[in-house]
Amino acid sequence: METKAVLNAVPPYGHVITSEKWRNSSLIQGLKGGGVRILFEEELAVADFQLPNKSCILYVSECDVIAGNGYKRKLVRYRNSSSSSFQELVLLENTRLSEQYFAAVQKFVVLDLGLTLLPVGGQTEASQLITQMVHGEGRANPFRRRTSSRLLDPLVLALVQHVPGVGRVKALALLEQFSSIQQLCNAAPAELEPIVGQAAAQQIHSFFHKPTAAGT
Repeated sequence: METKAVLNAVPPYGHVITSEKWRNSSLIQGLKGGGVRILFEEELAVADFQLPNKSCILYVSECDVIAGNGYKRKLVRYRNSSSSSFQELVLLENTRLSEQYFAAVQKFVVLDLGLTLLPVGGQTEASQLITQMVHGEGRANPFRRRTSSRLLDPLVLALVQHVPGVGRVKALALLEQFSSIQQLCNAAPAELEPIVGQAAAQQIHSFFHKPTAAGT
């Protein structure tokens, strides 16, 4: 079923180039269940996934964070090794065990390295997000190249809609004001409130700045 991928290649629509180490993971099973075709690559440098819209993903697991500062060296290598034509994303596994480290990791990823970070509850949620990003690209014209920011619109739109309480209408309104996930992540509730209202503004800010596994 799976085929060998060409190193550093951009996969066709509906496909993801994936590091070989993920072959038997629940994340891969989730991607397959979502209709994503997998191209395994034994030497994908530091990134774990490459998507059709020229974005790449590094997955930082709960174990990576708890184990110590080794993940920081990996993140620096990821930032330094990725092609400038790729949008670099970091999916951070944010659980009850790792939530105490979330703020420090977020600061390092977003402020120190300038990368885009999205917290996920685990591999199942990550597979749903990646699936949405892969299929979301197809709903816009993938050959449209007006500007570099327009090229990323399908990806950014899919990510913003992933925030609880933000649907397509609010996501589009946010993207008129904030052109990247990083800008949205750094926005204060007061900046968001005129666009989406007080409740949604708090939800957006909490999604990026507070542990997702906080007890209820």
